[in-house]
Parts: sequence; C-alpha cells; structure tokens
Amino acid sequence: MGGLALLARELGHQVTGSDTGAYPPMSDMLSNAGIEAFEGYHPEHLVPETDLVLVGNSLSRGNAAVEAMLERRLAYTSGPAWLAQTVLSQRKVLAVAGTHGKTTTSAMLAHILGACGPAPGFLIGGLPGTFKTSAQLGDSDLFVIEADEYDTAFFDKRSKFIHYHPDIAVLTNLEFDHADIFNSIEDIERQFHHLIRTVPPDGRLIVNGDDKRLGHVLSMGYWTPVEFWNTQRPAVDDWQVANDNPDSSRFTVSRQGSNAGTVAWDLIGRHNLSNGVAAVAAAVATGTPVADACEALASFKLPGRRLELVSHRIDGTRLFDDFAHHPSAITATLKALRQQTSKGRLIAVIDPRSNTMKLGIHVTELSNAILDADITIVFKHNGLHWDPATLAPPENSTKLHVLESASEILSELKAQVRPGDTVVLMSNGSFDGLRTGLSSWMDASGCD
Repeated sequence: MGGLALLARELGHQVTGSDTGAYPPMSDMLSNAGIEAFEGYHPEHLVPETDLVLVGNSLSRGNAAVEAMLERRLAYTSGPAWLAQTVLSQRKVLAVAGTHGKTTTSAMLAHILGACGPAPGFLIGGLPGTFKTSAQLGDSDLFVIEADEYDTAFFDKRSKFIHYHPDIAVLTNLEFDHADIFNSIEDIERQFHHLIRTVPPDGRLIVNGDDKRLGHVLSMGYWTPVEFWNTQRPAVDDWQVANDNPDSSRFTVSRQGSNAGTVAWDLIGRHNLSNGVAAVAAAVATGTPVADACEALASFKLPGRRLELVSHRIDGTRLFDDFAHHPSAITATLKALRQQTSKGRLIAVIDPRSNTMKLGIHVTELSNAILDADITIVFKHNGLHWDPATLAPPENSTKLHVLESASEILSELKAQVRPGDTVVLMSNGSFDGLRTGLSSWMDASGCD
C-alpha cells in the first residue's frame, strides 16, 4: 500500500493514509515523498474532500475507518484494482509470483531492465537495493510488479495478482502459506492457475522447473509459451544454472545447453542463484541480450531486510536482518549463512509473525529448518497459538531458547554473542524494534 501511495503521488495526486506501527524503510519513503501517514484507523483521517479511498486487505468490516467510509458513501476500491486501471493497462506487465523470492526476483528484474535500457516502472514489496524507493512509474513501457497471491480486499477475495493481467509471468515456487485465507495447498494452486489463465497467448510463462507444485498447476492447462529454469535437475530445461562457488557467489547461466553468461556478485545462497536466473530469463523475454542481463546482475544489491548485513564488528561478529518467515525461507537463509560461517557460531533469532506461523501450521518444518543454527532463539509473543518449546531439537543440534519479549532476547544475545559469531534476525514484522537495539549495541563495540 505504501508503494501504491508513492505511485499516486508521482501521478500528481494528493495522498494521505492510515496505518498502525509504521516503520522504516517505508515510513521514511512516504515522509520523503510528502505523504502523511496517520497512526491508527480513525474516521477523522477521511477528510471531506477525499475523492477516492484505496482499501488495504488487512482491513475488514468493523474497522472504524471502513465503517466511516461506507457510511459517508465515499468512492473506494482496492489497491490492485486501482493499479490495474490507472497504471498497468498502459504498460507491458512483468509479474513475479510465488511463495518465496517475489521481492528479490522483482528487484533483480527491475535492476536488469534499468541497467540495460530506460528505467522500468515497478512496484515491489521491499526497498530494492539499487533504487531509492519501492515504486516508480519509470520511463519505459515495461512495468515490473511483485504479484502476491494474498486476497485483494474485504470486498474482493480474489488473489491480488488476478488484477494484473501480466504479459510475462514468473513463477518462482509454490508452498502452503496464508493459512488464514487458504484451507489447503490445492486452494493456492487454483489461484495460481487463475493467474496463468490471464496471460495472453503471445506472452510468456517463466517457471521454476524444480518445483513439483508448479508442474501440477501447469498440468491443469496453459495457453502461453513456457520457459523453464532449473538449478538441481539435469540440463533438460530452457535455462540451467551451474554453481561455480559453494556459496553461490558465482554461477554460470546456460540456455538450451549453450553457455549464456557468468554472474559474479556479492550475494550468497542457492535461493538467490535461482532468483537470479529467473530474472535473467524474464529480462531476455523482453528483448534484453542475455549477456547484458548477466553482467547487470553483478551490480545488484539485495532489497532491505533480505539477508541485509546490518552490523559487522571488528572482531568478526556479524548481524543480518532477513524477511524469512516460512520454514523453507528460514532453511535457505541459514544454509546460505552456514556456507560463509567458517569461524564462530550461527545464531538464528526467529519471530513467528505471519498468520500461518502464528497458527502453528509449520511446526514440524520449522523444527527441521533451524538445524543449521548453533543457537536458535524464538520469540514467544502473545499472538502465538502454540508453544515454541515443542520444537524440541535433537541433542547435539541447535540450542533452543524461547523468550517472551524483545528486551529479553536482546539481553540473551548480549550474554551469548562471542567474537566471530553470525546473528540473523528473521521476521516479516518489526520484531518490536529488536534490530535497532541490537545494532546499537554491536556498533558501540566497534564495527568495520
């Protein structure tokens, strides 16, 4: 919703909004754009001269602002519907969908297109490392959008990405998530198939060939040319990638068996490698030369809170902040850091903040995900419907600590962290300000 506000402001509209507990980087971007974000959802925020209200999907009937909007008969719509009608209808749309990797792959794609041609438009759910904002109209006819499968609004329960009508759709992976609105993986597969139905016959589907669930979605039918990429299977797909370094900091991209280019970058992790080849394939589908796309990735910087290095002390201690909030994403993050952690311990600090994690849907998967950590600290906040102590890792595996406040976690980390340790915070929320307190403590000890 913050990105939509930035686009509306760039179009010349006067924009205000309401939220609870807004935090950087989005709160800073809105302020810098001259957009006032009110705290809380109060009727008085809907001033009489409001021409249109965009309603986010976190709001429902009973919310004071929603009730006031309906009672005053104000014009309203959803963010995705407004975007589709106002911006996307005039552009060639590249949509990146999937359970994991949407933000990073979208940012990579926008970066490649901008490095190889006129600046594309984009709307991304994080702050891209090579751009100053999470959304821009751009100078070309291309528009990159992070395509979320979550529902649209309280009055439109379709997935957001149904509105976008992409010319090129990138499908990164598919797992069960959003248990608050989906009853099963089959429900999510059906929504992804609805997305596929909207892609025109002269468009393109760029699909992760390693993902069996996406293969099942395609088996329901498709009407658009498909290009697959893979990182694990034998070279049988359109795009392949070979890992030249164990930590994935260098890899070779091949197309239909021929070497297409090499990427050497600052990123680590097989998941980023997979995201990178997907972005290259999508960029090439727009006419970008593959060698240029690979070269552009070398200068890519991860979006904020995507394995972001926050602090690096002189003694070798490192603090990372990551948006991982699903067991698969947590596994990928810890494995990537484990490849780089030759000295010291790997300490995982997890905030089970998503609706699915709060319900305890993935407890078994989470217990396996944390095995790469030497120490795991889990935030037992009031919204949890399960006890993190039940993760019960086996002996000689990660040491588990369950704590009930950010201040307790900070105190525990101050007591635990030794020179050379790597600490990673993993949450899709603000983690009650833990990052600020921990980085301040680390910085006070002296950083590179």
